[in-house]
Amino acid sequence: MSEPSYLLAIDNGTQSVRALLFDLAGNLLGKGKVELQAYFSQQPGWAEQDPEYYWQSLGEACRQLWRQVDIDKNRIKGVALTTQRGTIINVDAEGRPLRPAMLWLDQRRAEVEGRIKGPWGWLFKLIGEEATVDYFRSQAEVNWIAQQQPEIWARTDKVLLLSGFLTHRLTGRFVDSQASCVAYLPFDYKKLQWAAPRDWKWQAMPVRCEQLPELVKPGERLGVISAEASRHTGIPEGLPLIAAGADKACEVLGAGGVGPSTACLSYGTTATINTTRKTYLETVPLIPPYPAAIPDHYNTEVMIFRGFWMVSWFKQEFGLREMQRAGELGVEPEALFDELVNGVPPGSMGLMLQPYWSPGIREPGLEAKGSIIGFGDVHTRAHIYRAILEGLAYALRQGKERIEKRSKTKITRLLVSGGGSQSDAAMQLTADIFGLPAERPHTYETSGLGAAVACAVGLGLHADFPTAIAAMTRVGAVFQPDPQARRTYERLYREVYQGMYRQLKPLYRSIREITGYPA
Repeated sequence: MSEPSYLLAIDNGTQSVRALLFDLAGNLLGKGKVELQAYFSQQPGWAEQDPEYYWQSLGEACRQLWRQVDIDKNRIKGVALTTQRGTIINVDAEGRPLRPAMLWLDQRRAEVEGRIKGPWGWLFKLIGEEATVDYFRSQAEVNWIAQQQPEIWARTDKVLLLSGFLTHRLTGRFVDSQASCVAYLPFDYKKLQWAAPRDWKWQAMPVRCEQLPELVKPGERLGVISAEASRHTGIPEGLPLIAAGADKACEVLGAGGVGPSTACLSYGTTATINTTRKTYLETVPLIPPYPAAIPDHYNTEVMIFRGFWMVSWFKQEFGLREMQRAGELGVEPEALFDELVNGVPPGSMGLMLQPYWSPGIREPGLEAKGSIIGFGDVHTRAHIYRAILEGLAYALRQGKERIEKRSKTKITRLLVSGGGSQSDAAMQLTADIFGLPAERPHTYETSGLGAAVACAVGLGLHADFPTAIAAMTRVGAVFQPDPQARRTYERLYREVYQGMYRQLKPLYRSIREITGYPA
């Protein structure tokens, strides 16, 4: 009988970094976890973090894992890395950070000067998309750095995502996965490579081609663990580091959602709904699908930017009682928050929430704000909490219908992962609002598992991605729609929720004009 093989997945999210040990059946054998201070903010709207903090935390997570498991490290066959998306790090030629990382949560904006020139400029004007292109330019962190910190930009040898920064620390190479490239950088989402020399994105930002890392496909080798990285993490020197993808892409893969008729909901800091396709499809024109963690595939994603951050916001602002009681009882606070939800009927007695706590590009647009309507004297904070969960599910259902309309493919299966999926109440109301069974994967660590799947394929431990997915992913629990609740939600969604943004949009614009918020 052959000895078992293990895979190490490192998952550096916004809230924590985890070192996860899996076997080839997708069983989680051990976990080292370090909670992170998500970011620090020197000015309102800024979100930054010291890149060295991520590296130190990664090392500590690995050391925690080794203390927890009793295995022969020689049985670990490879490592894969998945990280939060869109976090930008400027480094010198040695890979040393030149300034704090700018996180995906950062809200500062660059100045937009002049128009895109040449044929691209004429095209954008002709099709009425200049505002979308200018939004891209204002959002690009590299533009803000070049404008506001030119001395930093002048010293920048490489512009890396967090995945590329940690890959360099682990291997000494400036290389990254194609499937990690979700950011305001000159990336061609259709061809899944850096943009061609004549692409308009090179006009839109000051990045030069030589400032970007080499890209490889998921499942390909990024390098091997260096001696220095081995000393820091305890990972055996020389172990191959296999390309995976960004956390959302890996979450889809780890949930087992790899077809156009299966939707993967991620109930994380950002809430998303994704399907996986072999062909490029823009759910919203000029807003590209993202690279999937399967080579040459795409995730058609609709995003609710603040997502389950709203749950954390509610707990901080209104949930002190449950947090304290959970500590006294020695249980997880989520169990008590589920009690809040279950004490309120489906539909929250008419309290309706639209979760646009952050503006978007189209729907919601730049003027968007969150809204809660339908208040009465019967409503309590429990109704507000349930309305938050319902509002997120309504918004993601709207995303589902948008994907179905554009792709002409009916979504028939629903997989739900991320921190919010651990709430049975959230799972049940999701099934009720979508009118589909809501399936929870067998492990909470779906991002790490997706990275491990890519690692297994890259090392030849499973023959290909379909084989690895079949062997390593499975359903843990299924929540069936309740017919009565479904009828209530169907009417509220069709007759109320779908009209809220259209009706409130002029008021949002007036609020923005009067108060200057959002800027």
